[in-house]
Amino acid sequence: MIEKRSKRTPIVQQAFEDSTLRIAIHDILPLREVPTSVRKSVKYGQIAASIAEVGIIEPPVVIRDGIVPSTFHLLDGHLRLDVLRDRGEKEVVCLIAIEDEALTYNRRICRIAIIQEHKMILNAVKKGVSEERLARALNVDISSIRKKRNLLVGICEEAAELLRDKFVPLNAFVELRRMKPLRQIVAAEMMIAMNRYSTSYVQSIVAATANEEIVEGRKKISKGLTEDQISIMERETAALDREFRRIEQTYGADHLDLVLAIGYVHRLLSNVRIVRHLAKFHADLLSEFQKISDLQKAA
Repeated sequence: MIEKRSKRTPIVQQAFEDSTLRIAIHDILPLREVPTSVRKSVKYGQIAASIAEVGIIEPPVVIRDGIVPSTFHLLDGHLRLDVLRDRGEKEVVCLIAIEDEALTYNRRICRIAIIQEHKMILNAVKKGVSEERLARALNVDISSIRKKRNLLVGICEEAAELLRDKFVPLNAFVELRRMKPLRQIVAAEMMIAMNRYSTSYVQSIVAATANEEIVEGRKKISKGLTEDQISIMERETAALDREFRRIEQTYGADHLDLVLAIGYVHRLLSNVRIVRHLAKFHADLLSEFQKISDLQKAA
């Protein structure tokens, strides 16, 4: 009789206690001092303005002291806590971490992409928050709020979806608007494939775009480029587009083959006799196989 093994459901470790806690600021011990130079920075000013206008949005993260339970160590939120202390606040609502992740905590924070920020601004305006108040809260000029509010005007939905979680500069969207929808989608795919999102890179895509793919009334900006250079860029971009499409068509099958090959190598290296033979006669090959096997572990 063959006994069936039940698949274990992976256990997801809880990172925080179930509820937040209001803590006296004097009971929170920062891990570092905030230098004077940081207090004069734009970022610090934005945080101070936001707290003054709408209060704390993202609670600081603390962990209980292992010896004195009424004392907490600050893991994330040093600038927020410093602003509150300067304002004379006595208490703050905090998230209570279960494990001390002080050194790696920032790796777990998902920085907000500009399209997500655009949607937040739209939601805030929809709920009645004025542009002036948003500008004060973020300590930016009101024109910046308006640019972010109108970020996706002239951008097709497919391109916006492709770039929704990417860190794309505001001015890159100005360049994308010069192109027609289908070309915007191609440009977004090229940006992702090359992992390049700078304004200058989008400008180069626009410069290499055929005139019939440019929105009527929006001229291409090609400073320092001759007509011949632009023509060469257009031909090279067209060739790159074709190559990109060809790779895209075979990507699924190629990726499956790669996964199977990595799995096979990993199984080979689980055999002690094979590893011993490779170590004795093909040490360089064993080293490469181990690198391939490590890819599966990393995944």
